[in-house]
Amino acid sequence: MLKFILRRILVMIPQLILLSILVFLLAKMMPGDALTGRIAGNANIDPETVAKLREELGLNDPWHVQYWNWIQNLSQGDWGISYIHQVEVTKLLGNRLLNTVNLGIFILVLTYIIAIPLGIVAGRWTNSWADKVIVAYNYLSYATPLFIFALFMLFIFGYVLGWFPTGGSVDVRLEKGTLDYYINKFYHLILPAFSAALLSTTTTIQYLRSEIIDTKVRDFVKTARAKGTPERKVYTRHILRNSFLPIAAFLGYEITGVISGSIFIESIFSYPGIGQLFVQSIAQRDYPVVTALVMLTGFATLIGTLLSDIILSAVDPRIRID
Repeated sequence: MLKFILRRILVMIPQLILLSILVFLLAKMMPGDALTGRIAGNANIDPETVAKLREELGLNDPWHVQYWNWIQNLSQGDWGISYIHQVEVTKLLGNRLLNTVNLGIFILVLTYIIAIPLGIVAGRWTNSWADKVIVAYNYLSYATPLFIFALFMLFIFGYVLGWFPTGGSVDVRLEKGTLDYYINKFYHLILPAFSAALLSTTTTIQYLRSEIIDTKVRDFVKTARAKGTPERKVYTRHILRNSFLPIAAFLGYEITGVISGSIFIESIFSYPGIGQLFVQSIAQRDYPVVTALVMLTGFATLIGTLLSDIILSAVDPRIRID
C-alpha cells in the first residue's frame, strides 16, 4: 500500500506541473496582470512609474522566467493580490475556504444519510412499491436542475415560511467563538445543504441499487444461502459488503467537491464560500483569484483520485496493491 501511495504521488507531480503551466499561460493571455491590481485605485499614476513597477515586478521578463517566479511565490504562500478586494489572495481564500468545507461536509453527510438507506431498500425489495417510489424520486431528482430546485427551496423555506436565513454564513451581530455563534453558523448551513443533498443522492442510490440487484444472483450468495446462512447475514456479510465498493470508490471524488465548493448553491444562497468567490472573480476579471482557485481545485481533484484508489483497495479484500 505504501509503495502504491508513493507511486501515485510521483505520478501527480508531472500532472501538477502541467496544470500549473496551462493555468499560467491562460492567465497571461487574459487582459490585465499583477500590476493591474496594484494601480487599480490610483488613476493618476504616471507612465514612468508604471514602467518602473513593471520592471520591478518582472513583467517584462520572458514567460518562462515569469512562470518560475510565479511557482516560487506559490510555494512560499504568495498567491498575489486580488484586483478587486485589494488584499492578499491567501487571506481572501482563507476566510472562505472554511465555509466551503463546512458546507461540503454537511452536504456529503446528508447525501449518504439519505441515499444509502434508500439504495438498500430499493435493491433488496426490487419491484416493490417502495422500490418504485424510490426510483421515481431518483428520476425526478436527476431531471431537476440544481439552480431551479435551490431557488424553489430558498423561496419557500426562506421567504414564504421564513424558517431559515436567506443568505450569509452567520449573523454578523453575534460574537465569534460563542456557542450562539456556532449554532447560528450551523443554522445557516441547513437550507443550502439540504437543497444540494436532496438532488445529489441520484448516483449513490442508483449504483447501490444496481449493485445489490446484481450481487443477489451471484454464485457466492447462492452458496451462502444453500449452507443455511440467515438472510440477514447474507445481506450484511456478502451482498452489502460487495455492493458498497462503487460507493467507496466515489468517496474520494466526493471529497473533491467538499474542497472545490458548490458554485450554484453558494451563489443562490449568497453563501460566502470559494464557489461564490470563483463566479464573482470571473465576472470581475480578478485573475489572481481565478488562477489560485483553479490550481486549488485541480490539486483537490488529484487528491480525490488518490483517496478513491486508497479507499477502494482498503475496502475490497480481493484487491492487492504492491
